[in-house]
Amino acid sequence: MIKYLFFVIFIFISYQKSDVYFIKTISPSNMVKMFKLLNITLKGNIGLKVHTGELGGKYFLHPDFLQEIYDYTKGTFIECNTAYSGSRHTTEFHKSLLNSHGWLSNNRRTIIMDENPSDDFELTIQNYQKINKNIVGGKLKDFESCIVLSHFKGHSMGGFGGALKQLSIGFGSQAGKAYIHSGEATRN
Repeated sequence: MIKYLFFVIFIFISYQKSDVYFIKTISPSNMVKMFKLLNITLKGNIGLKVHTGELGGKYFLHPDFLQEIYDYTKGTFIECNTAYSGSRHTTEFHKSLLNSHGWLSNNRRTIIMDENPSDDFELTIQNYQKINKNIVGGKLKDFESCIVLSHFKGHSMGGFGGALKQLSIGFGSQAGKAYIHSGEATRN
């Protein structure tokens, strides 16, 4: 059972240092309270970047838990397909998973940003060490603001997943994920 939640919101308005808020009680209403602490009004269409879970998996923030922040921000849940075979590898499979995990219940706005791979576009990375771009789903252009809502987990490939991973691999389209994981060798 999770005892504590470290909720980190990265909002890149300027190069100011980020604030990190700690909360002992994990609840949907506390997610909204923490967001309000930032005292920031996001404008335009707001994307709520989530990990929608794997088929049969339970390690993701469930849509019912995120309902209050969804309602408060009037955002849209956003996600991308994966580069590996599985329940999120194709848009068709991913939409089926979205339905079975409850993301489409209650008329929740939920989209797959790389549903149409021909709309993918490249984001240039400044001050890079190895990879100088990311390839993201075309529907990202529909959003003026994004909030990353992520769970924290250990990863079998050696590392930890969380908000920073959502900013790179999470926003990457299928081609972007393949490009990053292959060290620029392929987009397939």
